[in-house]
Amino acid sequence: MESQQHIFDRLKVCILVPTFNNAKTLKTLLKDLKLLDGYIIVVNDGSTDDTEKILSEFPEIHSVSYSPNRGKGYALRKGFLLAVEQGFEYAISIDSDGQHFARDIPTFLATLDNNPGSLIIGARNMDQHSVPAKSSFGHKFSNFWYRVETGIELPDTQSGYRLYPIARLQSMSFITRRFEFEIEVIVRAAWSGIPVISVPVSVYYAPPEERISHFRPFIDFTRISILNTFLVFISFIYIKPRDLLRRLFLKKKWKEVLVDELFDPSQSDMKKAFSVGFGIFMGILPVWGFQLLVAIFIAVLFRLNKGLVILFANISIPPMIPIIIYTSYQFGAFWMPGSAQTISLTKSLSLSAIRYNFKQYLAGSISLAVIAGLVAGLISFVLLKIFSKKNRIIL
Repeated sequence: MESQQHIFDRLKVCILVPTFNNAKTLKTLLKDLKLLDGYIIVVNDGSTDDTEKILSEFPEIHSVSYSPNRGKGYALRKGFLLAVEQGFEYAISIDSDGQHFARDIPTFLATLDNNPGSLIIGARNMDQHSVPAKSSFGHKFSNFWYRVETGIELPDTQSGYRLYPIARLQSMSFITRRFEFEIEVIVRAAWSGIPVISVPVSVYYAPPEERISHFRPFIDFTRISILNTFLVFISFIYIKPRDLLRRLFLKKKWKEVLVDELFDPSQSDMKKAFSVGFGIFMGILPVWGFQLLVAIFIAVLFRLNKGLVILFANISIPPMIPIIIYTSYQFGAFWMPGSAQTISLTKSLSLSAIRYNFKQYLAGSISLAVIAGLVAGLISFVLLKIFSKKNRIIL
């Protein structure tokens, strides 16, 4: 049977402990970690308690201290750099406040063995009665925005108990240094193609009178909210369109992508058809420059088929714009028979043509978007049902 130390060495994994004023729980944690035979790095992030004295009792543990306190994100990044310099490719970070247990580290190692190159998050059981209300809210808040930003659903995006693929992270330049770094790093990892997965871990929340937390609710929550706003913007403007284009032109032909999305067995025919119709609706809706951004946001929010929404929202590609403008004017004429503007399809039509009678165009484009979306959705639903019946007959 392979020894624990050999597993650490074979996978090139170390243990990283960022700490700040957790002297009451640090010593017990280090004793437990030593039993695992792994290389341990402690980053003392400007502690002013007895942390230095405790570290002096463990000369075999590699530690680094600095002052003043610079934030958990800075401590983690410092630890990553030290670990890479020592030849490690992965680091398991564990908080020093007594919330996590060393006995869960073998679970991380086994999961890494089966999923090399992954970033693994230790998912806590947040349904326990001892979980503080602010932690429960923050947990749900963070999970929601992570799904919006990456499309990945994880049970616990706030856990500090993680295995980081530090060698793969070295090419990234991070912008945060405090608690919000733990959000930035898992979002950026997902964007770069690093698999982000989770494993269940135990958690202990001390009674309120014994609990030590350096999280500043107003300041840190504000910083996290600002970061999430930035990440959502980058995701909708660049990441999601980039991923679609990669699927269409680098990995598969667009027809194959369309077939894959249409016949995805994990979604109902109704949701697929609604996604097609909604994509057409957003592609025609007169919100030029923001159509794809709004479409992706709503698709993520309501768990629609994002691939179909994005594909059909691109109905407003340049060759189609003259037809959309002309048809919108024709529909708009029904709403203002006395002042309708006549426009010719034979003349050069572009976005500048909208200025001739904006009210007519606005009314017509909204009408066209609704009708085209409904028709496209209905046709898609019928076709999906027909193909589903054929497939059942063949089987």
